[in-house]
This record gives sequence, structure tokens and C-alpha cells, in this order.
Amino acid sequence: MDFIIQIKPFVLPFLIVALMFVGMGLTNYLVAARMRQTDKDLRLMRQGIKIGLLFLGLLALLLVLPLDDATQGQLITVLGLVVTAVLTFSSTTFVANALAGVMLRTVENFRLGDFLRLAEHFGRVTERGLLHTEIQTEDGDLTTLPNLTLISNPYTIVRSSGTIVSATVSLGYDISRRNIEEALISAAVEADLTQPFVQIVDLQDYSVVYRIAGFLSEPRQLLSARSNLRKHMLDTLHGRGMEIVSPAFMNQRRIDEASPFIPPAEQPVAESPEESIIPEGKIFDKAEMAEALLELRKEKRMLEQLLAKLTREHSSLEGEHRPPVAMRIRYTKNRLEAIKKLFEDYKNESRE
Repeated sequence: MDFIIQIKPFVLPFLIVALMFVGMGLTNYLVAARMRQTDKDLRLMRQGIKIGLLFLGLLALLLVLPLDDATQGQLITVLGLVVTAVLTFSSTTFVANALAGVMLRTVENFRLGDFLRLAEHFGRVTERGLLHTEIQTEDGDLTTLPNLTLISNPYTIVRSSGTIVSATVSLGYDISRRNIEEALISAAVEADLTQPFVQIVDLQDYSVVYRIAGFLSEPRQLLSARSNLRKHMLDTLHGRGMEIVSPAFMNQRRIDEASPFIPPAEQPVAESPEESIIPEGKIFDKAEMAEALLELRKEKRMLEQLLAKLTREHSSLEGEHRPPVAMRIRYTKNRLEAIKKLFEDYKNESRE
């Protein structure tokens, strides 16, 4: 009996600690049921809930412990000072990046898979977190950009509807401008660019700087398009007898004055399998995966809404009007199941 009397003051603190751990366990279970390893926003939400539960549990524990009022007040004051100090030293950047992340989500200037350029950083967006944005660079590496940096500095987004691909070249004054423009436009057409145009960028002391540009409707192949344009510029200009060399060029070898500095003509050969491979698939593998998951998530949500609408419509119909709607429901369910399976396959592949 004395033992029960002695432990009675500690029963409530024990229950509070137990409830705190149960709450953390439920948080892990409920969030984990919706998240995968790549869902960093959900992981951040889970961690925030656990920290909040821990703080509330400690506060409640201090309030119910069998302590005198003075000691209890001192412990609560110490806890308040610790929390205040932590928030003071760490909240400035954290809160600023979190607010920047909310602003970027609200403005919605870019999405997963888009090309993004910020100062010297260039790549495709792979993740959009609450605190940071991740891009995959031209080397296939991953670069993390704080959201505060994105809203504090100008950045460039390549539109998904297409972009302009361009290149510059310096040629001598002894070559006809019209011939050069015709050759450059032909190179742009060979590079599968539409609506090509030529601009004269600068008149230098020894050469003229030309810019050839054209519209690329599929920005996913941006790197290949830039490289292909320059390849066809070399082939077209050399094929038409135009030297891509400065008039001030000097060579110590004695050569015939009429000899042009152009590679010898070659017979056209079929591209090797290595040359025909589009490098973007390897360079931006994570970005491609993120964009595919985003599109599948959108289609999955759309099919779920359509299925709910058809189900309500089917329940309100009678007689001969029900079978056509039932057929559409079956088709939508099958499509939805296929999308879910494909979505899970992509998820599993992204975790490997």
C-alpha cells in the first residue's frame, strides 16, 4: 500500500511520456504510409511534428512532476531560454529559406525537369524542397541551391514550349556577307532548328562576328542541339570553301598562298551507334525521372477525379444509360491501375 502511494505522483508523468512516444510513432507511421525516400517535404514535416511533440511533452512533464513551485518555475524558465536561444541562432536562415520555398511554390515559375540557370550554375531541376532546390548539372552532378538565393538573385528558366539555340563565329571581311548568311542558315536547318536567322554581332578590326540562331521545340535535347549546330556550321562553312580562321593568323611553315586552311573533303559516312546516342538521357537521368514522376502524379490525380465523377454519375442513372458509364469506369480503373504500377516502378528505380 505504501508502494502505491509512493509511485502515485509519477503515474501521470509516465503517461505523458508514453503518449509522447506513441504520438511520435503514429507520426512516423502515418507519414511513412504516404512518403518515399525522395519525398523530402514529407520527411521535413515528420521531423517538425516530432520536434513539436517532444517540446510539448517536455513542457507537460515539467508541469506534472512532483516538484515544488520554485523548482518547477526554474526548470520551465531554463527550457524557455534554451528554446529561445536555439531559435535566435538558427531561425534566421531557416525561416528565410522556408518562406522563400513557399513563395517559389506560390509563384510556380518552374517545375521538375525544367532547365534553370543561376549565375554560374546551370542544370535541370530534380527536387523542389521547402528549404532548397536541387539541379542536375551538365556533368550529371547534383547542386543544391538555397531557396533564399533563388528569390534574391535573377535566374533563367528554359520554357518547356521551346527555346532559341544560337552560336557565334568570326569570319574575315573578304568573304561575302550574303554567302555567309546563306551557309549559316543552311547549317541551322541541318541541325533541325526552325525559323533560323543570322545577326551581325560585332565588326572587329580583323573579322566580323556572326550569330546564327534557330528555334528548338524540344528543350530536353538542348545540349545536343547546341553541339549539332556547331558541327553543321563547321561542315557547311568548310564545304563551301570558307575559312574559319582569323585574317591575322600566322604560320611559320612555307605553304602555297592559294592553299585554304580547310580539312580535306570526306565522304559522308553513317553515324556510329555511339555518335547517335543522345547524351541528355545519361546527363540528366535524375531530372528525367523527376519530371516523369511529376507527369504520372498529375495523370493519376486526374484519373482519380474522373473515376469519382463517373461513379457518382453511374449511381444516379438507371436502365440503359448505366452500361456505357460502367464501361468507362472499368476503362478508367484499368488505366489508373497501370499508372499506379508505372508510378511505383519509377519510384523503385529512383531509389536504386
